[in-house]
Amino acid sequence: MLFAPSAASADFGHVVLPGESLSSIAALDGLSVDQLAAANGLSPDAQLIAGSTLMIPPQGGGSVSSSSSTATGSSAAATTPSSAGDGDGDGDDVGASTAASGAASAGGGSYIVQPGDTLSAIAARAGTTVDQLAAANGLDPNGLLQIGAALSLPGAGSAGQSSASAAAGQPVGAPAEGSPGAPPYPTPERVSASQVGDIAAANGVPPSLAQAIGWQESGFNNDLVSSAGARGVMQILPGTWSWINGTLAPRPLAPASAVSNVTGGVLMLHSLLNATGGNQALAAAGYYQGLPSVERNGMYSDTQQYVNNVMSLARQFGGG
Repeated sequence: MLFAPSAASADFGHVVLPGESLSSIAALDGLSVDQLAAANGLSPDAQLIAGSTLMIPPQGGGSVSSSSSTATGSSAAATTPSSAGDGDGDGDDVGASTAASGAASAGGGSYIVQPGDTLSAIAARAGTTVDQLAAANGLDPNGLLQIGAALSLPGAGSAGQSSASAAAGQPVGAPAEGSPGAPPYPTPERVSASQVGDIAAANGVPPSLAQAIGWQESGFNNDLVSSAGARGVMQILPGTWSWINGTLAPRPLAPASAVSNVTGGVLMLHSLLNATGGNQALAAAGYYQGLPSVERNGMYSDTQQYVNNVMSLARQFGGG
């Protein structure tokens, strides 16, 4: 999700034309495929989408850090430049948001359906009845549940305010980075755009926005690890993963799962969208740089380019 800004920032953008590939663009600009892929946080064998923008790093600028190193999140949590005061995203606010997950498991908030869940089991944990839970979500009390779907729990109150409060506690800097050995863990899995879109739609996030961020961050590759330590499809840093699990997810996400990685990033996007009044560009900026940092410092130049790329990709994926 969020990343550590590269010291050797990209020099200019290249809009991908139909039929172009990483290798053809790299050859045109005198770069290796690995250099170009790293500069854009992509796998070297990623497929490009016509109309998206690649950042072309300056030749001779040395090694280039992955610009999508994580997100985001978020997916992660961004590490801000030292001039802005690294870590001043107030990561210590995360502990104050545990009430959000508690409410989701005890009669308020929302719940993400996990494999093996039933309406009766969820209702029992939430302190409600099957009929009340089904009615609150327009479901057949005897029907099957869709894994990954978001259920509203009766007595939820103001979910939007909870998400906004949670987003304010998003970690930035060292708290976002966390421990290098902590989850999430990369796995040799790829997901499709439709899988990302389904998870997003089930959690109240525009599918095209989640798809755009998933593609920008990793090319839908869960095996990608950035130079900053962000992992998976949504490029989530360990500290951000811990925050998502403790604040946004009603139940712990699987640490080595592409679907859980996407779900974590989507939950973060949902929180950011609520906190920004549904502004997709600001949510994308918060995913990359950290919303607390964006609110205090505005968007950094690399954040603005990231947002431009994401919004262009979102249009390609069917966004308005």
